[in-house]
Amino acid sequence: MEYKGVWTLGEARDGEIKEVSFELLSRGRKLADKLDEELVSVILGDQISDQQAEELIKSGADKVLLMNAPALKDFIVENYSNVLQDLIEEYKPEIILAAATTMGRTVMPYIAIRTNAGLTADCTDLDIEEDTGNLLQTRPAIGGNILATIKTPNHRPQMATVRPHSTKPAVKDESRTGEIVHLKLDSSLLDGRVKKLGFRKNEGDAVNIQDADVVAAGGKGLKKGENFAMIRELAGYFEGAVGASRDAVDRDWISYPYQVGLSGKTVTPKLYFAVGISGAIQHLAGMKTSENIIAVNVDPDADIFKVSDFGIVGDLFEIIPELNKQLAEEVK
Repeated sequence: MEYKGVWTLGEARDGEIKEVSFELLSRGRKLADKLDEELVSVILGDQISDQQAEELIKSGADKVLLMNAPALKDFIVENYSNVLQDLIEEYKPEIILAAATTMGRTVMPYIAIRTNAGLTADCTDLDIEEDTGNLLQTRPAIGGNILATIKTPNHRPQMATVRPHSTKPAVKDESRTGEIVHLKLDSSLLDGRVKKLGFRKNEGDAVNIQDADVVAAGGKGLKKGENFAMIRELAGYFEGAVGASRDAVDRDWISYPYQVGLSGKTVTPKLYFAVGISGAIQHLAGMKTSENIIAVNVDPDADIFKVSDFGIVGDLFEIIPELNKQLAEEVK
């Protein structure tokens, strides 16, 4: 049987499909259209309704493989990988995409080893090679200094993970129709060695910049950690969050939970301030999908200006205090 079709691995929690499932459909739809093949969304969980599955079809899926079972309510990698491997052997998809979440980062390597498939993690771009139909998987390499394009021409399925928030969710088309296939769990695929006992949030990772509408981020151009005070002030006027480049975190000016980029967090705010940030590839991968980007940098050739909607070339130590002064007057 020939390998065919593009799969996206959706995610659900407590019976609700997560937003990242719709983001994956944006990427999967483009690939499926180029290959002229169907796009399938695979969802494992419990008490996921047909109505929710229909939302995946409206967002680009041609078919939804839906498996509901109490044993799949919680993500346990042994169970999920067994089920997915079984589905891959039955349906033989050519491409599988997953989010680089806890689930995706855990289950995709399991599946890749078991199916003798190729896997590229944290991709920033995906495309189809014209002559061969191979999946082109692009991701930063060597500390973000270059972009490497990877392909696995001799093995199927071709597998990749992409960062959450690295693309916008697919636009829903209420007129789209598709097929929902209800799958029954084979209990022999369950691995009884691991059970979920509970869930405890890591309070040390309480900084959540991924859900902020406005992010003000500082980089190496701030020169020292104390100068993040002006960034915090700027973010405060918008009730926004503070972010940072990897350079700033590596210099211990601010802690890791604030880091934006491939090795940090991906953000998609309505407004992103990039202050004293040159625009390394790994940083751009974490914020370039922001709706509006304002950059302040003394170097007119800084890469950050290539993705900015508004760019200010100048001394941030003059510009940001003046901006904060004007904003302070506006909120009086």
